[in-house]
Formats: sequence, structure tokens, C-alpha cells
Amino acid sequence: MRWLWTLPLAVAATIVWLSSQAHYPGGISLPPPLDKVAHLSVFAALAWAMDLALQQNRPDLPMYKRHMVVFMAVSFWGATDEWHQYFVPGRACELGDWIADTLGGALALLVRALPALVGRHLRVLSWWRGTPQRPDPSRALILVADPHWSTDLTGLEAATVAHPEADWLFLGDAFDVWVGLPGMQSEAQLRFLAWVDARRSAGRWMGLWLGNREYFLDAHAGRFDLMGEGIGGQLTGEALAWEHGDLVNSADLAYRIWHLISRSGPLWLLFRLLPGGTARSVAAWLEQKLRTTNAAYRLAFPREAFRSAAQAHAGSTFITGHFHTHECEANGIALPWAHEGQFMVWRAGRVETL
Repeated sequence: MRWLWTLPLAVAATIVWLSSQAHYPGGISLPPPLDKVAHLSVFAALAWAMDLALQQNRPDLPMYKRHMVVFMAVSFWGATDEWHQYFVPGRACELGDWIADTLGGALALLVRALPALVGRHLRVLSWWRGTPQRPDPSRALILVADPHWSTDLTGLEAATVAHPEADWLFLGDAFDVWVGLPGMQSEAQLRFLAWVDARRSAGRWMGLWLGNREYFLDAHAGRFDLMGEGIGGQLTGEALAWEHGDLVNSADLAYRIWHLISRSGPLWLLFRLLPGGTARSVAAWLEQKLRTTNAAYRLAFPREAFRSAAQAHAGSTFITGHFHTHECEANGIALPWAHEGQFMVWRAGRVETL
């Protein structure tokens, strides 16, 4: 939807025109703080339009990167606009105006993310990168949901030896916690990535869809044929669709809020600024919290919400992990917990136990 780029361009052109005028059109005068409200509103419109255009045209950008790009662009544009007004007779270059510009950008991004807290309005936080098409759809596709590995990659070597020709799709929560930032990779995670490299070198298709225990892994997207997060996972030419499953239950508002915060630009920046040892301690704390958070929502399988999510993919088999139980509703299948190497497989249009 490239035409959406006309929206931020139009807002930017309006800002340039307004900042070039000695007075607002029609002789309007805005005393403080209304002048700051005007700055905030215009730059909020710019950030909103930029984020919408990026979301629709760059589905490979995770939300935190998209928001950081928009926020920095809007803040820089605001600083440039204030500098420009320094040379316009009758206008003043004020720090407060730039702060209002920057705050407007931040508020717009927050508003853009809020729909993800309810229902299935989850496109704003979903992304994917790579090739959603297998070279040979007749090959078996091994499905691994929630192995929650720590030090041992239970079941991986045995399944590889038994099925050397198979492709692989991991549906999230591969490890107890996996933060994809420098210095935060465990030895087991490095071994897993080496295994992925070896499988791809052997000509096998490898996919990873991120779950609620994976954070900022897009730096490793190039090591997989397909990586994504949120909703929208599917294979071209095959009637198979998926997501991890953590976002199926819209009644779990506390988790939806945590999902937005934990995948936000500020948290990414915090992890990057923390010393390696401190960052790993925070990750370990997260792992402990995730074991007990919102247990009431995880103990009961959200049958109606799952059925609704599955029926949105009519004509396809819809699969998730996350629930640690094997359930079937309509055209949807929740895969069993793979913590003991209990993997599933997609072959001949069916999901079966491996």
C-alpha cells in the first residue's frame, strides 16, 4: 500500500508551510499552552501516518524497530522545524515547542498500539521476514511447540537422525527465556543456532515463530528461512496457518499489556544499555516471573477464543503452541507440550504425532 506514504508527506508539507509563515493562517493567535497543543497535535498526526505507512509497507519490521524509527524521525523533524523558525520573522525557536513535537510523536505511537489490547486487532504488533514457501511441500514438516529448553535440546538430535529429510517449524518458547541481544545468548542457544545453520546447509526449510518467551530475536532472522511474531503465520501453497497462541485469549488483558511493554523500544534500549551480567540477571528474573504470571488464564484452555481464531483461517488447518495441551476445535489444533521431545508433524495435509 505505497499510496499510504502520501499521508506523512502531506503532513510534513503542511508543517513546513506553517513554520514558514510569520503568523498562523487567518491571523489566528494561539497563546500558551494552546501553541504547544498545536505542535503536539500536528506532530502526532505525522507520527501516526508514518507508523501506518511503515506497518503496511514494511511487514518485516518488528514493532519496536518501527516505533523507534518513527520516534527518532519525528523528534529530528521537530528539531529541524524549530531551527527553521529561527530564521522566519515573527516566529521564535523554543525548546518547549520541540518537546511538544517529540511528545506528540510518542503519544501517537502509544495510541497506534492500543488496539492490540483488545480482540484480534493484532496486526500492529505482528511482523514476519523471509520466505513463507517451502521448496518441496511434499516433505514432512516437523512441528515443535514449547520445548522450553534450558541446557539440553531434548529430542532434537533424535528427531534429526530419524527424519533427515524433514523441514522444521518452531512455534515459539524454544527456551525458558531467549533474549536476542549481544552477550545474552546461552551455550544451548548457540548450539541450536548452529544446528539451524547445518539443517539449512543440508537444504532443509527452517521456520521460527516467536512466542512469549522470546525477545528481540529479529537479529537472527537471516539464519532462518522464515521468522515472525504475532499473528499471520502461514505457508504459501499449503493449507497451514499458525501463531504461537499467547494472543488468542483477549480476556487476558494483563498479558496483552505486558506483551506490548516487553517488546517496546524503551525496553530494548534498556537491555542494550545494561551491562551484560545485569541484563542476564534481568532475563533470569523474567523467566521466574513468567512461570507464575496469570496462571488462572493458562490453566483453563480458552476454547471459544481458540475456535474463533481458528475459524478466521477457513480452509486451512490452524495450529498454535503455548497452551501445553493437545486440543482440537473446529479447524484449529493446539499442539502438545514438546518439553520431552514430543514433536508433531505436518504431512499430506494432516497434523500427526511424529
